[in-house]
Amino acid sequence: MFLTTSARRALSLALLAALCAGTLIAQDRFRAGVDLVSLSVTVTDSGRYVTNLEKEEFEVFEDGAKQTINFFSHGQQPIALAVLLDTSASMENRLETAQEAAIGFARRMRTDDVMTVIDFDSQVRVLQTFTNDVPTLEKAIRHTSVNGSTALYNAIYISLKELKKIKAPSAEEIRREAIVVLSDGDDTSSLVEYEEVLDLAKRSETAIYAIGLKQNTGRSEFKEAEFVLKQLSTETGGRAFFPTSVGELSGIYQQISEELASQYSLGYTSKNSLRNGSWRRLVVRVTRPGLQTRTRRGYYGPSAE
Repeated sequence: MFLTTSARRALSLALLAALCAGTLIAQDRFRAGVDLVSLSVTVTDSGRYVTNLEKEEFEVFEDGAKQTINFFSHGQQPIALAVLLDTSASMENRLETAQEAAIGFARRMRTDDVMTVIDFDSQVRVLQTFTNDVPTLEKAIRHTSVNGSTALYNAIYISLKELKKIKAPSAEEIRREAIVVLSDGDDTSSLVEYEEVLDLAKRSETAIYAIGLKQNTGRSEFKEAEFVLKQLSTETGGRAFFPTSVGELSGIYQQISEELASQYSLGYTSKNSLRNGSWRRLVVRVTRPGLQTRTRRGYYGPSAE
């Protein structure tokens, strides 16, 4: 049966919605909590994490206007993590090493953190829902096996939806959200378009950490994946890594773990009272000289609808 482009797109979204049944969409969640804009901020000095800054040393700007910071913490806020593993056929000789590296990452979780394990080839499977039980997470990671093509966009889309199911431990706490995705090639079989994934990511409060494992085949197929992974991580305040050897994965997961443990949590109420749903650009600076900051690039303001 032949489907038009519009019909195929509608079917694609319906299928993904079925996979994510019962989940709040990112835009709805953001509207509900738009009074407080929450930011996770990484501060570095020549690549080293800086963890001894005080609230008065931070400045937050929205569309160039300085904001008043209402919430500040340099303690480790609880975090919800989605670990995504590419299990397409091209990972056959590298999956075992990737599994061990991901297990090492799970073992670094703190008591209040929770993690879900998702693998993807031509399909996306939530192998383990959110838990802080490390043996259960290890079992799920070891359960992955290679098969098929690469539905990278579907996997990120579904993981963003899964993260919306997680609530903070209490009304006084902010639970940070992060995706750590490992993939070794361009998307070849997703139902959802990349633009929709990017839009959903920008509407979320989720930092995306991307690991693009290059295959060293001399082919150019990875060009698109490299662009996608870089853009998703940059827009959301995460980071992208591009190792050429699977042996580097353990060290990369450790770097991500250290970064998540070193971040500051900031919150402010926007001085912009307009409800036009427009994109608002964010910049975070510190007054101490020579330091670099990283956070998400912006958010969509509330809508009058």
